[in-house]
Amino acid sequence: MFDPAPKTLASPPATARTPAHSATVVPISSHSIKVACSNCNLRELCMPLGLNREELDQIDTVINARRKVKKGGLLFHNGEKFTSLFAIRTGFFKSYVASEDGHEQVTGFQMAGEVLGLDGIASDHHTCNAVALEDAEVCLMPFDRIEELAREIPSMQRHVHKIMSREIVRENGIMLLLGSMRAEERLAAFLLNLVDRLHARGFSQSELVLRMTREEIGSYLGLKLETVSRAFSKFADDGLVEVDKRNIRILRSDLLRDIVGRPDCA
Repeated sequence: MFDPAPKTLASPPATARTPAHSATVVPISSHSIKVACSNCNLRELCMPLGLNREELDQIDTVINARRKVKKGGLLFHNGEKFTSLFAIRTGFFKSYVASEDGHEQVTGFQMAGEVLGLDGIASDHHTCNAVALEDAEVCLMPFDRIEELAREIPSMQRHVHKIMSREIVRENGIMLLLGSMRAEERLAAFLLNLVDRLHARGFSQSELVLRMTREEIGSYLGLKLETVSRAFSKFADDGLVEVDKRNIRILRSDLLRDIVGRPDCA
């Protein structure tokens, strides 16, 4: 909207907040970028395929630092000046907006291979907060350099458009989720989407560790905590999933898809 010993990620910590500027910025060389991108999903975000040597060298200059964000730390906050996009290299984030009285509305959960920061393009300031749900590392992509390269390298421009298009599709999916689905449909769609995204990154197709709390899931899905807990319990009673705190094993993904009412929830 999670996989023979299955790969699992660490359970999420509490989300105590720290200022975004407290994150550690680590300069990296072009060689280390290429090695990292060749072994992870970020290569499709940072280095489009089909580039010649000269174009690769140009793109190397875009990502000149990584930022480490401790669990509970803010990557950026609402109102902060927008300068860069952030490609998640490791870890898990949640994005959220907060009302004046402090109420939080979760707007998304992002994992390795995905991009954060698109919210700041329109107004040159971020319009939400992004907090790490576990120790994380991101690659900084200064947006002014991305714009320059997009004008010079057509495949880079197409890639930027593709990233933005994915965000539009995601937001449309959220509108459908909140506007027309019952509680069980929302949770089923959420679990299927999450496990599909993790499976695409080499993790188990049936087992996952939730980084977020039940309350955060409820905030994202527009449901009360009690409703989320009841839906998990019903799925477990019906033999669709096994639940052990934040460890989830999906037993019948076919039946979960039947609940959502469409063959593919990715």
